[in-house]
Amino acid sequence: MELILWPLLAFFSGSLPFSVWVGRFFLNQNIRRYGDGNPGAANVAKAGGLGWGAVAVVLDFLKGAVPVSAAAFGAGLQGWPLLLTAVAPVAGHAFSPFLGGRGGKALATTVGIWAGLTLGEGPLILGLFFTLGVLLLQPDGWAVLFGLAGLLAHLLLNHPDPFLPAVWAGNTLILIWTHREDLARRPWLRRWWR
Repeated sequence: MELILWPLLAFFSGSLPFSVWVGRFFLNQNIRRYGDGNPGAANVAKAGGLGWGAVAVVLDFLKGAVPVSAAAFGAGLQGWPLLLTAVAPVAGHAFSPFLGGRGGKALATTVGIWAGLTLGEGPLILGLFFTLGVLLLQPDGWAVLFGLAGLLAHLLLNHPDPFLPAVWAGNTLILIWTHREDLARRPWLRRWWR
């Protein structure tokens, strides 16, 4: 039962399009008409400012963190049920049925699932490597992969159990899909002096 119930709940949580709803109900805007058309927090910020963008980031983070931490720490879920539950919010965000299967890029939700699994450790490592990737690489999809590679290196060095790298693999496959347009271009070093 838990093999089905927890992943379904986590997928449903991840599929809630908070950024679109913040845009619609608080900004009276369709945020998909801004920036890259992505239904995510960056376009909420473009439509309504950094404050509303921060609200959207926190909501997208929580929709990953809450179900995963509830399953891992509250229900004591382990193994396959927890693996599927951990990846489900990212899949829900990326392929939201509320948006006809065309969801967002799932970065904040990714950080949320790692908070749900590792408390502060995963988000800290991801944040450091994402930031370094953004400072060094373009397009942004390559910076995301750089951040995920840093997390994998940390997991392999500090967590010999194959469970977390397996979650990483499922998470990374989804983010490769959501960033496929960026990843279709060759990466280059960012030039800050222009």
